[in-house]
Amino acid sequence: MDIREYLNEKSSLVNGCIEKYFTECCTSAPDVLRESMKYSLMAGGKRLRPVLAMASYEACGGKGADILLGASALEVIHTYSLIHDDLPAMDDDDLRRGRPTNHKVYGEAIAILAGDGLLTEAFLMLMANEGPVSRDNILNSLKELAVAAGPAGMVGGQVMDILSENAEPDAHRLEYIHTHKTGALIRASVRMGALLMGADEAKLASLTRYGECLGLAFQIVDDILDVKGDEKELGKPVGSDEGKNKMTYPSLYGIDSSMERAEALISEALDSISAFGQEAGPLRGIADYIIRRTH
Repeated sequence: MDIREYLNEKSSLVNGCIEKYFTECCTSAPDVLRESMKYSLMAGGKRLRPVLAMASYEACGGKGADILLGASALEVIHTYSLIHDDLPAMDDDDLRRGRPTNHKVYGEAIAILAGDGLLTEAFLMLMANEGPVSRDNILNSLKELAVAAGPAGMVGGQVMDILSENAEPDAHRLEYIHTHKTGALIRASVRMGALLMGADEAKLASLTRYGECLGLAFQIVDDILDVKGDEKELGKPVGSDEGKNKMTYPSLYGIDSSMERAEALISEALDSISAFGQEAGPLRGIADYIIRRTH
């Protein structure tokens, strides 16, 4: 299967799962809160994180659909982070995926609470995953997700990103920001697929390295697209990182060196899963897609 077909097929499953879940759950919550959560959840996106979890699960011998609900929880956490990133106290963005950001539509207070609601609901989704997944594997995945989303992961990366605005360029700090703010959840997505399948240590180690390289490469490409991407494809203005004096790979190393670094990371990611057979084909395709993406 062509990787774009694979991504479209899996993202369609994720969209259906999220739409159904957030229509049927939280029915006692205030309508405006549910509307705000669904507004950002259903605004589009590549659904890369849940697709990675399913692809990793398949690489370890499972069927991706068996962990659809748990994998979709990754997109819910990612969406919460985007809502909060866009707030005036953070990046102060007006557009996300070509639409007004959540706080522009529902106000800052509801946007904050919508993000809070998504974060907590995601853990319920993972716990409710049905199918041939053991309780122990779900518990291991819950811990993985909590660490990746928390102060030692995504939240810590966001803090360092804020503190680094207008700061002197620092390669070590930049690496920390990228591997935590973005990379931690991508790494966790890959690891969660393996953990839910109960993969052995050798497979888990290989997939962990794949996820680490993929996560950093993804953010480097993101930095590059903020400089030279197409606003219509991105769904937001380009040049926002420079305007906020953010620390990025292009600002430290330039476009060409940044792309070389991303390509080297993708090569390492592919090498790390060389022992897998054709069942890891989607993971290989996703790595190639990330280095070539335009939005």
